Amino acid sequence: MARIAIGGFQHETNTFAPTKAGYAAFEVGGGFPAITSGDALFEVMAGRNISIAGFIDGAKAAGHDLIATTWAAASPSAEVTDDAFERITTMICDGIRGAGAIDAVYLCLHGAMVTESHEDGEGEIVAWVRDVVGPDLPVIVSLDLHGNMTRRFHDLVTACVAYKTYPHIDMADTGRRTAEMLDRILVEGKPAKAYRQLDFLIPLSWQCTMMAPSGPIYDRMMAMETGGVWTTSYLPGFPAADIHDCGPSVFAYGATEAEAEAAADAIAADIARLEPEFAGKIYNPDEAVAEAMRLAKGAGKPVVIADTQDNPGAGGNGDTAGMLKALVKAGVEKAAIGLMIDRKAAEAAHAAGIGAEITIPLGGVSGIPGDAPLEATYTVEALHDGNTTGTGPFYRNAKMRLGPSAGLRIGGVRIALASNKVQMADQNLYRYVGIEPTEQAILVNKSSVHFRADFAPIAHEILVAAAPGPMIADPAKLAWTRLRKGMRLSPMGPVWEG
Repeated sequence: MARIAIGGFQHETNTFAPTKAGYAAFEVGGGFPAITSGDALFEVMAGRNISIAGFIDGAKAAGHDLIATTWAAASPSAEVTDDAFERITTMICDGIRGAGAIDAVYLCLHGAMVTESHEDGEGEIVAWVRDVVGPDLPVIVSLDLHGNMTRRFHDLVTACVAYKTYPHIDMADTGRRTAEMLDRILVEGKPAKAYRQLDFLIPLSWQCTMMAPSGPIYDRMMAMETGGVWTTSYLPGFPAADIHDCGPSVFAYGATEAEAEAAADAIAADIARLEPEFAGKIYNPDEAVAEAMRLAKGAGKPVVIADTQDNPGAGGNGDTAGMLKALVKAGVEKAAIGLMIDRKAAEAAHAAGIGAEITIPLGGVSGIPGDAPLEATYTVEALHDGNTTGTGPFYRNAKMRLGPSAGLRIGGVRIALASNKVQMADQNLYRYVGIEPTEQAILVNKSSVHFRADFAPIAHEILVAAAPGPMIADPAKLAWTRLRKGMRLSPMGPVWEG
């Protein structure tokens, strides 16, 4: 039995997004639990699809004694403020200091955190922890698949284990695999490790493991985890962080340096070989709606459109109106869009009451170039306080605090409206405001990929659309300044020369 200090600090940073993450954002938590310290963490995480929840289950089953420090997460946005970073990291480190004699540290991190002062947020967190525990104590980390990982981070951690699915339906499973990895380290000693970076950026929509080329890459990678290869991780990266180390990376751990290096080389070569396949059709709003209407004729299931550039799971605020305007302009019947995030509009709906008609500007809150509110008359069909629970594979058991919420209608288009942002990755985020997603001909989801876990089973077909928003679908269109020279800005795309 080992004594293990555990904690977590997660943020996916889109440096091109409009809003930074201050301490208050972590007090809200978005789709994840808010800041939690001490033993309350065990209760908060019970049954959740989060890596630290899986680690707790796996480590307790192995008989280990866990000492909880602090957990914190916030919805993706622009940089984490220095104040938030320093306060939360200090809480984790103080918890480790107060744990007494320990045998290891487990951290539930993301991998794509950028702060106001640090490009490599996770590397900085681990550096702070190393200052507390020293260079030799095992420090093992679970990571999101979208990490932009650095050599510094690789050198500081004993090992890391990343998700292998996108949509991330294996977050808790990743925590359990991390616990198994730590058990092996405690028995057999520290593994040899290898790290590789790829030289091109991969758009989010084509990182999805439910289709090629990503899914087969992970299948082949997992088949390598035998014998002397302990564990492998491939991170396609989060391609909206203007930092030196943005982009895909590979980690491999093994009994010997030769085995770890060979595994990392093989995975990196597989990804590089398939570079041309990391691309796909992206529609403009009007094209997407027209194609969805064509496909919906005679279809028994909804056609789903991903409003990928306003994805709250990648730094968007969920408030752009481009896709809503396209639906209304086309006169679509039996369509729904969500979640639209506009607190003033939601409060106006609550003030008016169910059945009322309200004339308001909807959306356009963030002032994204090319976007503006849709001022029109809407019917209030449902009201809700915003407290609801995820039911699908991604947000399973997640306790949502979405603030004043409403179901609105304009013509044949229904709108799931909330006050606090979270991406549309769960069918219940329509149902809680009275919209049944399976009864719609067209659904427009403000998400890039995570929605597929719950919506692919009910979808006739899925399209990807790019309305104005902060999560630019094609990384080559972003205004890079700090990316390392020689990176291709998209698969087979232009080379960044600085």
